[in-house]
Amino acid sequence: MKLLVKFNILLITVFGLGLLLIAYESRTFLQEQAQAEVLRQAGLMAASALATRNYTDHYITPVLEKTTEHTTAFLPQAIPFFASTTTFQQIRQTYPDYTYKEAALNPTNLRDRATDWEADIINYFRNSPKETELVRVRDDATGPSLSLAHPIRVESGCLQCHSQPGVAPKALIKHYGAQNGFGWNLDEVIGAQIVSIPTSLPIKMARQGLNGLLINLSVIFLAAILLIDMGLYFIVIRRLRKISISADRISQGEMDLEQLPVRGNDEVAQVTRSFYRMHTSLKKALDLLNG
Repeated sequence: MKLLVKFNILLITVFGLGLLLIAYESRTFLQEQAQAEVLRQAGLMAASALATRNYTDHYITPVLEKTTEHTTAFLPQAIPFFASTTTFQQIRQTYPDYTYKEAALNPTNLRDRATDWEADIINYFRNSPKETELVRVRDDATGPSLSLAHPIRVESGCLQCHSQPGVAPKALIKHYGAQNGFGWNLDEVIGAQIVSIPTSLPIKMARQGLNGLLINLSVIFLAAILLIDMGLYFIVIRRLRKISISADRISQGEMDLEQLPVRGNDEVAQVTRSFYRMHTSLKKALDLLNG
């Protein structure tokens, strides 16, 4: 087996082990980074929904309350929950893997009633009033899911519709009835803003990042091997091959060979000088024998 082949096998083995080590060490890191990125996007979506809810509560609802239509018919556009949920449905067109719900323990619209796991999150915020965010992984029908939740507290504007049925807008009572969505108290945690993402999304992002990293490193390693091979060939192998050819010719009796130029002071140059010193000594010895 030639020297260059042996050297390539060694390089490929070393680089291959390096790729395996990088893949092992990077996998967990990339998954953590992908999950952090997914949660960051979820946080931005939640902030956007919250901004929509606040804007509706402070600017849209007061205007609609002054209209004649608002007193005679229910206008969902005046409900902050409706506005934030509708806004998120538009966002989902770009981010279809994300789901959003403003779940409540006692909502006016039963569509917003919290499920068991959502109620657990709401009760967590009720029992931990200083907590403002919760990240939780759970299993559902489609597989593991990652959830980012923020508490929803009752503000003064909410009490106009949710304190007692007697003070709520008649259009609201007519539309939803007087059984649900009442008895809220100021600053009470009545729900949670929950953005859910399947864990397959950050895993997919991490896998794509890992594949891209390994492909780029493989290309770099192959280019490095090629450059090393070229350097090894011109610096070592080609020079040794010339010495080998000269040695073969001398062994066949060709003693009057022109010496190869020797440049530098590396190991190959030293071998070349030693070879020609041996050649000179051998030639002198043969001349003496031939008298």
